Amino acid sequence: MDAFGQISDRWRKPLYDGFEAKGFSASGGLYFKRSPEQEAGIVEFQSQVTYRGNGALKLSLRAGREETQQSSQRAEIWERPDLWVPYNEGIWYGFAVKFAEPIPQDDHRYVIAQWKREIAGTQGDFSPFLALRLNRGKLFATVETNLVKTTRAASQGQATPCEAGETAVWLRPETNQTRALVATDALWTSDDGKRFSACTRDIVAIKRGNSLPTPASGWIDFVIYSKPGPDGTGLIEIFANDKWVVTVKGRIGHGDKGLGQFQYFKFGPYRATHHDSWTLYYDEFRRSVNRADVFKNAP
Repeated sequence: MDAFGQISDRWRKPLYDGFEAKGFSASGGLYFKRSPEQEAGIVEFQSQVTYRGNGALKLSLRAGREETQQSSQRAEIWERPDLWVPYNEGIWYGFAVKFAEPIPQDDHRYVIAQWKREIAGTQGDFSPFLALRLNRGKLFATVETNLVKTTRAASQGQATPCEAGETAVWLRPETNQTRALVATDALWTSDDGKRFSACTRDIVAIKRGNSLPTPASGWIDFVIYSKPGPDGTGLIEIFANDKWVVTVKGRIGHGDKGLGQFQYFKFGPYRATHHDSWTLYYDEFRRSVNRADVFKNAP
């Protein structure tokens, strides 16, 4: 915001960081946020593993200790708050990610990138309205909103086959939140999605004929369009390695009273505390209101 409390147009300026230097580029608008959860994180600007150019970012989590007071661990890179995008606007993102070996194979909470709404004047733990996640070594994407109407449901812990125009969801009434499963890799099975035990038409995931790449496939270059809309006007597009994966429409994001005016993005390994280390590589971060600025190779 500017000095008069108005939202400035600074967020419209394209951002880019190829991680070629020994620190974050001024043109990328990124930084490593210091916090107790981030103390487990290691940030390295290195040149041994790259997607393009001569440098890439290596983000790692140290092995956790059972006696730690932190329930989660992060090595996340944030957008600077003065560059956050208004919540009701759409924006294109791009970044490349590579999973280092060993890739976690356990049933555990792992997140590699997430988009959230600013929490300004309300209480509660609000999950990301869009997240790229890992579980049992498989990659998947989720969308979050408040509780939705369902068309069918099975017992909790049993996946429900959804019909055309419906999307599988995990209802969490204790937090007034719904998590929708909108994309998976080709190795995903119904057993992996057993938490998503209901179906809704309030969120529509239109599959575009391509799965998410598997984590072991090498560098994955994501292009994602983010436009929240808890009133049903939301729109998300996900591309991976120049292939269109999914279009998501409908109720996207949270509309609770007191939430802030902005959306923001952060990437890097985030998980519930774990006894093993975990490493991801990132390269070619870009953000723009213009699609052409973000696609490296037009699909």
